[in-house]
Amino acid sequence: MVTRIRSNTAVVDESLSSYMRQVFNYMTGGVALSGVMAWLTMTVNDGAVIMYIITNGLMFPLIIVDLGLVLFLSFRINKMQPSTALAMFIAYAALSGVTLAPLALVYTNTSIATAFFTASGMFAAMSVWGYTTKKSLSGMGSFLFMGLIGLVIAMAINMFMGSDQMSFIISLIAVPIFAGLTAYDTQKIKQMGMMAADDESRSRMAVMGALTLYLDFINLFIHLLRLMGDRR
Repeated sequence: MVTRIRSNTAVVDESLSSYMRQVFNYMTGGVALSGVMAWLTMTVNDGAVIMYIITNGLMFPLIIVDLGLVLFLSFRINKMQPSTALAMFIAYAALSGVTLAPLALVYTNTSIATAFFTASGMFAAMSVWGYTTKKSLSGMGSFLFMGLIGLVIAMAINMFMGSDQMSFIISLIAVPIFAGLTAYDTQKIKQMGMMAADDESRSRMAVMGALTLYLDFINLFIHLLRLMGDRR
């Protein structure tokens, strides 16, 4: 009986490890794809692509489409085939790279690299903590979600105000919020994987988990860049 219990536990642990590897592989691949797309957008034909997007007012529509992909994937994930969900995540990551490309026009390459590696270190540390801690982070998650709502409202207001000082304060608050969300989301994704009914459900959850962590990382990177970055 003891041997059987240990065997079942080993199977569950291996299944969870495989699921979490899938989540992080998708997330890492998404970030890499966004980086490649941002680089291509800035360099193809000596920057002709990014200039065409900017001069023709296409950036805002692209951002709207990007947001639409996130919302559609979030609300329809349970009705999609895992392969369809993954294809949509790949499309979202690629388009996000295009919309992030203008950051290279504002900040120096050194600043972008510094913010990226700083964000990577913070993300890794918080994600490991979220995965390994035995403490429930649900209470912290509720607090962070309220902070995120306030952050979105402040950012919307500052779109009209255009205040650099307010933008700095927003980023100063955003960094700990997204760092905390990384830990909370990692724990939640782990719990979702443990409760998955079958392999298909687990595959869909892996895509949704990758999207969630991708958003945490990208927001952490952007706000660190605004705090640390040197403008051109």
